[in-house]
Amino acid sequence: MANPLMTDKAMGLGNLDQKNNTWAPPSAQPINDGPVSRWDSGIMTVGGTASATLMLLVLILASATVTWLSISAPVEGEAIQIPVGWVLGGVIVGLIAVITATFKPHLSRIAAPVYAIAEGVVLGAISRAFEQEYDGIVLQAVGATVSVFAVMLLLYRSQVIRVTERFRRIVMGATLGLVAFYFVSFIFSLFGATPSFINGSSGLGIIFSVFVAGLAAFNLALDFDMVEKGVQNKLPAHMEWFCALGITVTLVWLYMEILRLLSKLRDN
Repeated sequence: MANPLMTDKAMGLGNLDQKNNTWAPPSAQPINDGPVSRWDSGIMTVGGTASATLMLLVLILASATVTWLSISAPVEGEAIQIPVGWVLGGVIVGLIAVITATFKPHLSRIAAPVYAIAEGVVLGAISRAFEQEYDGIVLQAVGATVSVFAVMLLLYRSQVIRVTERFRRIVMGATLGLVAFYFVSFIFSLFGATPSFINGSSGLGIIFSVFVAGLAAFNLALDFDMVEKGVQNKLPAHMEWFCALGITVTLVWLYMEILRLLSKLRDN
């Protein structure tokens, strides 16, 4: 899925010079009566964004843990009973929170924690089902997700990966193409024609999962770049929560894809 949050338009960076990657002021400046006080509590910082991201991850972990513990162990020989209503409700609430933050960034302080709690319910239930089927897989997926995040951050900070306009177009185009593919596959699944490699453990299925997980990782680079732009252009402090939500959405996606990839590898 493409991250709908981390875009120039959503971030209020519509006047960014795409060629030089610098801030370009409007051609005409309105006349005013001099400097005025900021309406918000300050400006966006990297430290504030990191703190907000950590808080959201803690909320996800807490919510997922409660959900995990609330699911009873299955009777021997039977499949685990996942509360479908909880999962569906969490997905809907999380989606509403993301949409709200996208169109009303100043509400991110509220929307982001709501998303984290709702998504924690979803991840807790899904992770419990995977763990029941593949012992130890959740810890492996969490470790891999953290490792990928750390590596991508290191590569970005050391400028091994540079987010140019071409890089951004390729990653976003591939991500939107993946979204379209998933949507078409869902429509076909209603008629019993789902592509087998999406969830299958064949060689093609594993390659597909590696590609999707890699795409999610590259989206992290876009997220880091937008945080840097926000700080450089001194956006309001509430954008820390906005960017933290964007990073969290990408991390959730990455974790789910790694979990799926590991399950395919276990089946071989």
